Amino acid sequence: MNSKLSLFCWSLIVTMLAGTFGNVPLVSATPSSASSGPALSVNVTADQHSISPYIYGMNFASEAIAADLRLPVRRWGGNSTTRYNWQIDVHNTGSDWFFENIPEDNIHPELLPDGSAADRFIDQNRRTNSQTLMTVPLIGWTPKARRENHPYDCGFKVSKYGSQDSVDVWDTNCGNGEHNSILLTGNDPLDTSVAAPPAFVSSWVNHLTAKYGTAANGGVMFYNLDNEPMLWNSTHRDVHPNPTTYNEIRDSTWAYAAAVKSADSTAKTLGPVVWGWCAYFYSAVDRCSPGADRAAHGNIDFIPWYLQQMHVYEQAHAVRILDYLDVHIYPQVDGVYSDSQGSASVQAARLRSTRQLWDTTYVHEGWIGQPVYLIPRMKEWVASDYPGTKLAITEYNWGALGYMNGALAQADLLGIFGREGLDLATLWGTPNDFNAPGIFAFRMYRNYDGEGRAYGDISVQSTSADQEKLAIYAAKHSQSGSLTLMIINKTGQTIISDVSLTGFQPTTTAQVYRYSSANLNAIIHEADQAVTSSGFTASFPASSITLVVIPSYGTQTIFADVSLSYWAKNYIDRLYTAGITGGCALTPNLIYCPDNTVTRAQMAIFLLKGIHGSSYTPPAVDISTGFTDVATDYWAAAWIKQLAAEGITSGCGTRAYCPETTVTRAQMAIFLLKAKHTSTYTPPVATGVFTDVPVGYWADKWIEQLASEGITSGCGAGVYCPDNSVTRAEMAVFLVRAFNLP
Repeated sequence: MNSKLSLFCWSLIVTMLAGTFGNVPLVSATPSSASSGPALSVNVTADQHSISPYIYGMNFASEAIAADLRLPVRRWGGNSTTRYNWQIDVHNTGSDWFFENIPEDNIHPELLPDGSAADRFIDQNRRTNSQTLMTVPLIGWTPKARRENHPYDCGFKVSKYGSQDSVDVWDTNCGNGEHNSILLTGNDPLDTSVAAPPAFVSSWVNHLTAKYGTAANGGVMFYNLDNEPMLWNSTHRDVHPNPTTYNEIRDSTWAYAAAVKSADSTAKTLGPVVWGWCAYFYSAVDRCSPGADRAAHGNIDFIPWYLQQMHVYEQAHAVRILDYLDVHIYPQVDGVYSDSQGSASVQAARLRSTRQLWDTTYVHEGWIGQPVYLIPRMKEWVASDYPGTKLAITEYNWGALGYMNGALAQADLLGIFGREGLDLATLWGTPNDFNAPGIFAFRMYRNYDGEGRAYGDISVQSTSADQEKLAIYAAKHSQSGSLTLMIINKTGQTIISDVSLTGFQPTTTAQVYRYSSANLNAIIHEADQAVTSSGFTASFPASSITLVVIPSYGTQTIFADVSLSYWAKNYIDRLYTAGITGGCALTPNLIYCPDNTVTRAQMAIFLLKGIHGSSYTPPAVDISTGFTDVATDYWAAAWIKQLAAEGITSGCGTRAYCPETTVTRAQMAIFLLKAKHTSTYTPPVATGVFTDVPVGYWADKWIEQLASEGITSGCGAGVYCPDNSVTRAEMAVFLVRAFNLP
């Protein structure tokens, strides 16, 4: 091994996100009930467009799920965010729970507004490299006070407004605002709330930019302009009893969106965040049919009119205050949106009804009773009334995410979003279960191999002769050139189908990954699939999601000694493309030496380039390196001296650095965390995560924090191997995760 870390530059060799391929055809259990399925076809040269990563977002995903899926965007949304007071960390539940002001859990309320639930939400997103979509209130009211325990302030106190049909069992003075099923009226909004004008929102954005930077500098990127305003006279009727009108939405958006943009001109805004079908066309005054409000606005559907008004504002003020047209959609078919998978007929309807996102010929099977074709319809609205506006769906859920039926629908939806050109989507009702089938549907697109490999980012034309039975979505990887096919068998039997390829020269074999009802706890890496230039024939098991990864002919690895299936290939490639390493030698091909161990001298270069970037060069050494065993002309002398100058190391003993000694995994935990968080960083006290790192071990808290930040999961089941030397392959993983290398 060449002990000197190569610093020479090489032209980027396009890599492929696939593993070793043999000449073994796909093996599937094909029972006697297998049938000939619809023909599938892919034309790589047709209908190409980028797939936005933001379509794979979620509302309130757990940190473990967000980290595993490399979640691109996470939304703070829902009814209670309409009345969230960022200054005192309190939300009002509205009609969801007796119109109560509820304090967020906060162990240090004396520090508010710092450390609020909203701040902590953003903190998690920063740890998982997820963009934040924060909801800001437009309703004009916000909770007036923070009370740590019952009795809370509420909109309809029994003591003030009389007996009611239902009360909070924990606070019987808080009612539901109904008596004998008749809504109470005339209550005082000041019972719970104070006014929240646009300045309330701009002050919040100023707080967030001061704390996290502007959107352009790593702060909050997206702001929802409230939540489902056409339902305020129901969800928040204690402060907004009157139905929302066209003009109210326009005027509040003009005022509050402008307040957001004045505080952070680089942030992106999303509106009008309406609840569903009726609100696309009508105001709350008109409910769900033509009425006086619509007539007063030229009988124009609400969303086209809204877009026109946002365009008017931009023309008048030279500022775009709406970046994304944002609507919500739920199936609206009986039984589909449910935690339960439902009857066989409901399950079938769940899989059919995803067509309302795109199919102009599909007539809605519920009360809507007409074609919805939501994404094409949104494109038509934008093209006609406010070109350049992007498209978002910040709430959707097709139900049964704890079952394979729901996972099939979810995988179908994600494929539709990419194919149809949606720009952002966030799932509502994200499961907490890390291994829920619905989460595996996302995993098939975001992390199918457990190493971060993902579905392609350039959508290409894909068609199925029967999309309701066997759906197909196709995308290329912009960097590797590999073609990825997501094939969803929605039926209860194995299907054998031909897959034709046009405009693509494949290698002879493809990788196959599958999630199915045969194993709900894992994505299975199946046997390789033989492929020809014209395509292949394969069997697709009942109720399954299959990802086929086909490298383009001529793609190759960057390093000759890092095979396509090497466990850390993705991380080693990322280390190279980030410019942190040029490998270990050229013999005559570029090699990385993945299984060689890392010396303390090499580590100094790895860490400083991770901190400062690939172009960094440390100051020259003058008369001394500060270490007796590192001469001034030692090949890594300047790097070692700078590592000490930045406080990341004090050496290995009295004035010694031990440059040729290998680094242990325990030592690496300290080096990495100091490099990531600055030299003064100290992690929390250890609790005993790994069986081979007991509390009291000299580096226990550093090792546990490394795991807590998702930089390592150890070296095996429940163990860390603290005294093992770090290999160059392991170093690649540590650096990529610690510094989030692209």
